[in-house]
Amino acid sequence: MDKKAAIELRGITKTFGSVIANDNVDLDVNHGEILAILGENGSGKTTLMNMIAGIYFPDSGTIRVDGEEAVIASPKDAFSYRIGMIHQHFKLVDVFSATENIILGLKEKERYSIKRSRSKIMEICDTFGFELDPDKKIYDMSVSEKQTVEIVKVLYRGAEILILDEPTAVLTPQEIEKLFDVLRKMRESGKAIIIITHKLNEVMAISDRVSVLCKGKYVGTVNTSDTNEKQLTEMMVGRKIELGINRSEPKNCTDRLVVKNVSCTDSQSIKVLKDVSFTVRSGEILGIAGIAGSGQRELLEAIAGLQKYDGEINYIVPETGKIEALKNKSPKQITDLGVRLSFVPEDRLGMGLVGNMNITDNMMLRSYGKGWSPYVSRKAPHELAQEIVNKLEVVTPSVDAPVRTLSGGNVQKVLVGREIASSPSVFMAAYPVRGLDINSSYTIYNLLNEQKENGVAVIFVGEDLDVLLALSDRILVMCSGAVAGIVDARTATKEQLGTLMTGGSHGE
Repeated sequence: MDKKAAIELRGITKTFGSVIANDNVDLDVNHGEILAILGENGSGKTTLMNMIAGIYFPDSGTIRVDGEEAVIASPKDAFSYRIGMIHQHFKLVDVFSATENIILGLKEKERYSIKRSRSKIMEICDTFGFELDPDKKIYDMSVSEKQTVEIVKVLYRGAEILILDEPTAVLTPQEIEKLFDVLRKMRESGKAIIIITHKLNEVMAISDRVSVLCKGKYVGTVNTSDTNEKQLTEMMVGRKIELGINRSEPKNCTDRLVVKNVSCTDSQSIKVLKDVSFTVRSGEILGIAGIAGSGQRELLEAIAGLQKYDGEINYIVPETGKIEALKNKSPKQITDLGVRLSFVPEDRLGMGLVGNMNITDNMMLRSYGKGWSPYVSRKAPHELAQEIVNKLEVVTPSVDAPVRTLSGGNVQKVLVGREIASSPSVFMAAYPVRGLDINSSYTIYNLLNEQKENGVAVIFVGEDLDVLLALSDRILVMCSGAVAGIVDARTATKEQLGTLMTGGSHGE
């Protein structure tokens, strides 16, 4: 039996100045199915979905909802067509409870009643299997709880068509599986669900069909059961590519960074690092695994001089073998020694890049203080910017474009490329491929491997256990701020890492 089309897009085109974000795109999604939207960074996925959600209005083309032509000029219009979008960056009021956020701005026929709204919210949660405390404040919630509030908010408004933008980007494996269980129940109830994601293994696990965009154009739609990750990747990039992490054997490894008994507390005096000790060696990649919030961020910030701590962190200078204590050194002093931190958080523009400055000027943030005159030369930064754009295939009109005009993934490429270009002796990359498409991700993996082969000590914090096992030489597993174990990545298994991440038996 054929499923009924929930949304039909025909000839949708959207431009921003000279940049064509979507070029004559056709797309369908049916009731009772999950459609995945795939494409490289800057391929127009989010722009296309924002037009369905009423955030942008198409320059040309038509949108039909349940067979009737629709004019969606605002999010309010989208809700009138029972369309709801859950954005990558949540739009919640921190000091309000879940219930207050869900009903905020909603006009109901009956008199306002928090008790009645709370009851309706719990009914939705019971129907689809959500775990949510309706009275909990947003500022006390985990990322997955905030996401649940956003989803329940659109369901409360009667959404039958749901769009989720990168819904698993910051979730743990356990949280992802819970979300997928909920999405399957929503599909069974007849809802049409669109997911924008870069994770091909998740596409294969949850979707019924996959639609692919490449450079703003619609490539095609395939049944998930009839395709594989390699075929989808080739559709995304428009050519045959070989995906693989070529892990080389470590050579001439010497101790470069020694961390001894490091502990630190957060602003609420809660211990976030507990007696952490390990050694990082030149010419190797040390992977760090752990459930989100296990202390990975605080550990890297302590090494970079951004976090106060008890204990010792010592850096061994490559040329002389001299031991330099990093404690009480400023971030600039640590950077001058050759220790680089490339931290890629959810807010990519909040760490190391200035959104209103162009790519060339952002390159200069690393070098402007080294000049010998009041004037700075833009020649070398301009050449570096162009090199990064070419090597990492950054989608941008030019190196003079403001960074804030780039897609999130392209912003990320600029940040990671700049840090690698600074020739570090210790390079720390936290979630460097978060939000990147698969082709760009493998480019970053190969860059990290190149650093290792050049004798750099690389620390790589990742979310994908398969990648950690394939790229790293050793993996340090963290659990609740402590080291749960250090394992050989060549012999360890995902099951072993999972056990350590949740507080099981130790590694070495």
